[in-house]
Amino acid sequence: MATVHIDRLLDACIKMDGSDLHLTVGRPPVLRIHGRLRSLETKVLEPEDTNSLMKSITPEKNQQELQEVGGTDFGFAFGDKARFRTSIFKQKGNVTLVLRQIPSQLMSFEQIGLPKICAALCRRPRGLFLVTGPTGCGKTTTLASMINYINETLDHHIVTIEHPIEYYHPHKKSIVNQREIGVDVPTFSEALRRVLRMDPDVILVGELRDLETMENAIRAAETGHLVFSTVHTTGCQGTINRIVNVFPVDQQEQIRVQLSTNLIAVLSQALCPLKSGKGRVAAYEFMVVTPAIANLIRENKTYRIDSSIQTGRKLGMQLLDDHLWDLYDDDKIALSEMLDKARQPSALLEKAEKKLGGRTEEIRKELDDMGPVIGASE
Repeated sequence: MATVHIDRLLDACIKMDGSDLHLTVGRPPVLRIHGRLRSLETKVLEPEDTNSLMKSITPEKNQQELQEVGGTDFGFAFGDKARFRTSIFKQKGNVTLVLRQIPSQLMSFEQIGLPKICAALCRRPRGLFLVTGPTGCGKTTTLASMINYINETLDHHIVTIEHPIEYYHPHKKSIVNQREIGVDVPTFSEALRRVLRMDPDVILVGELRDLETMENAIRAAETGHLVFSTVHTTGCQGTINRIVNVFPVDQQEQIRVQLSTNLIAVLSQALCPLKSGKGRVAAYEFMVVTPAIANLIRENKTYRIDSSIQTGRKLGMQLLDDHLWDLYDDDKIALSEMLDKARQPSALLEKAEKKLGGRTEEIRKELDDMGPVIGASE
């Protein structure tokens, strides 16, 4: 019965365009649709329901991990309809499942609105390309599009190191070998240590989460490989500072020099629900490392990066707040959404008030539920 049940839930997730399915005791199954949570009209889940749902999809070794450490992650294919990245954990002694839908279709640069220069950067022979942003902002989809572009247009050897594997890449013009942490190799750092002997042209590292992984990724870029990865940071300037600050103080100057010569671009993104209520749109901050920006990184003057991004528009560079404003100005996203995702909300609020002339009361009404953070007095 549980298998039928999970099939029906996964079907509903795909049909209703849900990004995530939440299964927790005390609530009916819940879908996240266009960023909002919606309960399905079915029974409230009991402890035995979530337990049998877990058993119907979880490999034996992951069930063992759940028992031993209270949580486990894995990916699985739901026929040929979609893949799901699954996080299973215990809370209040009960089993809880969160399944993230990975669409089976890989999207083109145009479909996800990536800057045109990304295609040229993907053809570079070496360097480090970082995609950053909070959890659930579409970093994996962006990286999958870039890997797919290389796979279709260049004869390269691509090695991905992921936990778990999300998008499956068939061999096209390139060879694509995908290694899963915990299945094919124990850790990111171990995988990165060995990858250089595999004659790779392109390396994708799921996430730069610790010092050793960062060191190995930078070294791989330095030795003549194109390396893609993600970091949980907002903004291009913040990404540089975050990487440098992971290292001990006596190594930070050397890391700045290495980043200045090996980093080729940072794409920082946020995902916003469309005003129409149907779908979401990505807002990007994009930095290409020019000689001027490389100097700022080397000299520890990252606070000046934002103004360099503003002057680099002809290369497709833009600040996140400028893109958010364009989306708001085109009536694609709501004012509250723009201010929620902005790095400098007060400046954008001022701009919106000028645009709406005397109708500032309307703005105040819409922002009441956002609390005092966004005050014009800021």
